[in-house]
This record gives sequence, C-alpha cells and structure tokens, in this order.
Amino acid sequence: MRTVRALWGATHPGPAVVVTVLSLALGIAAGLDVAHLVLLVLAVFAGQLSVGLSNDAIDLFRDATVGRADKPLVRGDTRRRTAWIAAGVSLAVAVILSAVLGWGMLLAHTIALVSAWGYNAGLKATPLSIAPFLVSFGIFPSLATLSADDPELAAPWAMAAGAALGAAVHLTNVLPDLEDDRRTGVRGLPHRIGPGASVILAVAGIVVAALAVLFGSLVDGANAVVMIAFAVAVAAIAVAILLRMRRRGPDRTGFRLVMGAALVLAAQLVAGYALA
Repeated sequence: MRTVRALWGATHPGPAVVVTVLSLALGIAAGLDVAHLVLLVLAVFAGQLSVGLSNDAIDLFRDATVGRADKPLVRGDTRRRTAWIAAGVSLAVAVILSAVLGWGMLLAHTIALVSAWGYNAGLKATPLSIAPFLVSFGIFPSLATLSADDPELAAPWAMAAGAALGAAVHLTNVLPDLEDDRRTGVRGLPHRIGPGASVILAVAGIVVAALAVLFGSLVDGANAVVMIAFAVAVAAIAVAILLRMRRRGPDRTGFRLVMGAALVLAAQLVAGYALA
C-alpha cells in the first residue's frame, strides 16, 4: 500500500482528477452514451496518470537537487523504476481504451499524450514550453466528440477555448518553481518573460476561453442568461488570480484557481448542452 500511495502521489493527482472530470463533462456535452462515456473517462484518466508519473520520474534528479521533499520519489517512498513501469502500463491502457473508441479518438489522444510527454522530456526547458499545452488542451475537446458513434472534431471555438485554458494552466503552474527551475537549468517561456507577464497572459487566456465557450454555446442556442452568468463567474476567477498573484506573489493558489476556472467552463458546456 505504501508503494500504491507513493505512485498515486507521483501522478500529480489534483490536475489528473480535474482533467478527468473535464473529460466527463465534455462527454456529457457531446451526448455520449454510458458505455462510451465510461471508456472516455478511463482512457483520459489512464493517460493523465502516465503523464504525471513520467514527469516525476524524469525530474527526479532536479527535484532532489532543490529539496522537493513533497515528491514521493525524492523521499524514496517508491523507486524510479517502479514509477516508469506504472507510467508505461498507464500509457498502454490509455492507448488501448482509445483504440476501442475508434481510430479518430486513438489518433487525437495519442497526439495529446505525445505532446504532454514531450513537455516532460525536455520542451519544458525551452521557449516552446507552452506549445504542448496549446496542442494537448486544444485537441482535448475533440476526445469526446471523436468518441461518439458519429465521430467528428470538436467545434473550432471549443478547441480555441481548450488551447487558451492550456496556456493559462502552464503559465500559472510553473510560477512557484521559477527559482528552483533556474537552478537546474530549466528556462521555459514563463522563466523568460517573467512572473508579471506570465500572470497577465494567463488571465488573458482564461478570459479568451470564457468568451469562446460563451460564443459557442449561444450559437448552439443555449440560454443566454445562464451562459453569460457562467462567463461572468470565470471572469471573476480571472480577476481573483490577477489580484492574488500581484499581492502575494506566485504561489500554488493561482494554479488552483485556474483549475477551478476550468471546472466552471466544463459546467458551462454541460449547461449549454442541457439548455440548447
């Protein structure tokens, strides 16, 4: 059980659960039946486990160098080899379940996972560090629509919202670790433009995502009052992020607020589907 707990802690469980919930919401909004919905959620969950585990396995030396005692692998709660095996198994499960849902879902999910693993493997240390988030989150809404009996890519506004949200996730997630990253040679986009510009771009990304979802849901005939209320809620979170990080500096709260905004956007999508 100690190994299981350690592996779970190395998956970055918070973001993994949020992204999985997002897939559930998108699946409901896409009108998937129960069987397809379950397969979608399990495939996305397995993929997220593989991404988190590979991240901690790759970064073990860096995390140990800066004293990240919150990391199970750094504490020695489980071995790096075990984490790699678990990451590989999770990745295989994600690919197999995606294949069951169709070649379109398989291709899209594979692209998203390759992008995320590419970030872990080295893109995080380059000016292109934001690119995997634009790709993976941009394609993410299509995982649900490609899992349907009549598969198709998600609407352009949904993919734009996903990409904008992905940018905000990246820009806020790395801010608390900027100094530690510099010590270990990681200089991604947020490191190069600084925390101030990163926060502004993250807030802009959230607002763009909210406007894209609002526009798309209204085009689809959803109730305008309800959709605007959701958009205002997301905008309020964006303002809270800006104020919090300007007053307290970069910390994990900003990232948690971004993930909260993602859940509100997911609820907006489901509400739009129900009220259309």
